[in-house]
Amino acid sequence: MPTAVQVTKTGGPEVLEPAEVDVRAPEAGELLVDVAAAGVNYIDTYQRQGIYPMDVPFVLGLEGAGTVVEAGAESGFAPGDRVAWQGSIGSYAARKLVPASVAVKVPEGVSLETAAATMLQGMTAHYLVASTFEVKPGHDVLIHAAAGGVGLLLVQLAKARGARVIGTVSTEEKAKLAREAGADEVIRYDREDFAKITRDLTGGEGVDVVYDGVGKDTFDGSLASLKVRGLLALFGASSGPVPPVDPQRLNSGGSLYLTRPTSAHYTRTREEIDWRSKELFDAIQAGELTIRIGGKYPLADARQAHEDLQARRTTGKLLLIP
Repeated sequence: MPTAVQVTKTGGPEVLEPAEVDVRAPEAGELLVDVAAAGVNYIDTYQRQGIYPMDVPFVLGLEGAGTVVEAGAESGFAPGDRVAWQGSIGSYAARKLVPASVAVKVPEGVSLETAAATMLQGMTAHYLVASTFEVKPGHDVLIHAAAGGVGLLLVQLAKARGARVIGTVSTEEKAKLAREAGADEVIRYDREDFAKITRDLTGGEGVDVVYDGVGKDTFDGSLASLKVRGLLALFGASSGPVPPVDPQRLNSGGSLYLTRPTSAHYTRTREEIDWRSKELFDAIQAGELTIRIGGKYPLADARQAHEDLQARRTTGKLLLIP
C-alpha cells in the first residue's frame, strides 16, 4: 500500500502518484500522526495544476485528522491524542508530521473522519460568516454552490446567525440538500438568471453579502446581486479565475466591496484557531451543524477523487482514507 500521494510534475489528476515516502521523527513543536483521514479540497487542485506554484516533488493535502504517535518537545500534545489540522501541506499520507501550532484536539463524540471533514472547509465557512462579513439577524445572504463542501456549512452557519439564505445549485439533488441544510430559497444557476431572481426575492434591493467560491462563471452575477454597499466575498474559483476587474465597477454597482480572503489570514493566531475550531466542534456535538461526507476514497484513488470533484459530481466533503 502507498504511504502518500505525491506530485512530481504539475498537471491534471493523472499526475497524482501513489508513492512510498519516509517520515522522520518529530522535532520540538511537531507531532508525528497516524492519519485516519485527509480532506480533499479545491485548493489541492490549484496546487496540483500549478495555479498555486509549489516546489516539486510534494505531497498534496492541507487538512486531516488522526492519532498522535510521537510528540516533540514543547508541543502541548501527547501520544494517543486525537488531533485534526488544516493549513499543513502533505496530508495525503498514512503518516505525517504536523506542526503543533496548527493542530487541535478532537473532542470525544466527534469522529476523526468528521474532524478531518470539518477543518479547512469548516474554518473557511466560520471566518466567512463571523469575520469577513459578520452575518446577523435580518441579513440577506447569497451562497453559491450551496450543496458543496463549504456551501452546506455556510448555509447552516448563516441560518444559525439569523440570516435569510438564498442558495444556488446546479441539480435538483443539490437543491434538495441545500434546502435540508436550511436554505430559504434555492436557485438553479445552471438554467436561471440568479441575479435577477435574487433581486426579485429581495424586493429589488439585493443581498447584503454574496459568498462566491465558483469564480469566473458567477462573478458578474454576484456583483449584480448585491445591494448598495454590499460585499462580495470571492473565496474560490472552481469554474476558473476571475479576469482583472476595473474598480469603477464597484462604484457603479453601488459602492460595493470586494474581498478575496484566504484561510491563512483568518487563522494567524492560536486564539483564532481555537475559537473557530471550538465553535465548530461544539455545534457538531450539539447537533446544530451537520458535516456531510459525500465520498470516501482509498488513498491510492486520489486521482479519482480529484476527477469527481472537478467534474462537480460530488456533494459535501471528500475524504481520502489511508
